[in-house]
Amino acid sequence: MDQAGRGASAIARGDFKLAVTCYTEAIAQNTQAVNYYIQRSKAYTRLSPPEHQAAFDDAELAVSLATRRAKRELIADSQLRRAVTLFNLERYGDAKQCLQWVKKLNEKEKTLAIWEMKAEAKLQGLEDGDERGKVTVEETPDVEVPKASVERKSVKEPKKTAEASTTTNRTKEVVKEPTATVQPEGVQTPPSKIRHEWFQTNDTVIVTLFCKGIPKDKATVEIKQGSLDVSFPLPTGSDFNLSLDPLFAAIDPLASSYKIMSTKAEFTLKKSAPGQKWANIEGAQPGGTEESSADGDDTVKRAVLSDKSANTGPVYPTSSKSGPKNWDKLVNDLSKKPKKDAKEGEEGASEDAGIEDEEGDPTTNFFKTLYKGADPDTQKAMMKSYQESNGTALSTNWADVSKGKVETSPPDGMEARKWDQ
Repeated sequence: MDQAGRGASAIARGDFKLAVTCYTEAIAQNTQAVNYYIQRSKAYTRLSPPEHQAAFDDAELAVSLATRRAKRELIADSQLRRAVTLFNLERYGDAKQCLQWVKKLNEKEKTLAIWEMKAEAKLQGLEDGDERGKVTVEETPDVEVPKASVERKSVKEPKKTAEASTTTNRTKEVVKEPTATVQPEGVQTPPSKIRHEWFQTNDTVIVTLFCKGIPKDKATVEIKQGSLDVSFPLPTGSDFNLSLDPLFAAIDPLASSYKIMSTKAEFTLKKSAPGQKWANIEGAQPGGTEESSADGDDTVKRAVLSDKSANTGPVYPTSSKSGPKNWDKLVNDLSKKPKKDAKEGEEGASEDAGIEDEEGDPTTNFFKTLYKGADPDTQKAMMKSYQESNGTALSTNWADVSKGKVETSPPDGMEARKWDQ
């Protein structure tokens, strides 16, 4: 298990001090992994006492890195983490602004509505001119993005070049001179047109990075069991970074290889499980041991796996050689939650502890909390929108809902039909 995996396990056990240490070491190995900063930010928040400023700094870096990678989901997760840390720092105006950016990117984020209500409640309790209500944040924070570590272990291209083979009678000093004059040309492809594609065979996954003039001696390639990271300098003075982290499934780094050519770079990744079909080059989560995703993912998992009855269920028949499985017991075991780090209301407890540590079904508790803390208009909007849309929509905006019937809005790829159709 690598450091990121140890950090994730430490968070699950409630050992947040160890989680900070593990994710710090993971970041030292891969400074471009957005989720490492998000997870360390969570760990900082849950320390006793919490380190809210450190958590905010990590969230700012996560937003900046996610923006550079132009991944909508990562940007939304990072902005949500940023909003939570700003709320904990009592910068309620800034927190509300970040939540608006989250809503623009992912309005279906499950915890968005309750954080909006909490921020709005705090803002309403402030006097005019209170600094805590002012908005000072920018959508993309002005922070220095860490560069890829030059000390990390990399798979390097052999340094045999055509030029070296044709200058055997020259001294080392003479060989270096023409290299110094050619090198500034560097990458010839504009950064906006650099792209990558991938395909797979039964045993391998091949990733091709289309870019002319990649400097072999300055390119850094890191192939791990669950990730591929590539970086090289651009003529503009900045670095190009390709970070496929996490990969869809595990690979064998020792059996993997790559080649840098004049017009492209090709990476051949050996599958750890030959014959496995990859649905995408990247996965939703690191292969079983890497870091967790952003706020709200654990809630969804527990909601799916949660037991619906305390009674002992039947043991279903099976053709397995190992005998029948009690699937209800398995679900109960998987849905057990780790020990809480602090009770809500105690010193050191985070503002988001109440949401994450509710007993029972997490999804049901979320809507109960949302409805219970809402004003009468919001409660009417929730009831009307849920009933009229046949359970496909839930709105807290009475001004919109009161204008007419809320239409049924089925999920993507599905259509609504009447019962007799």
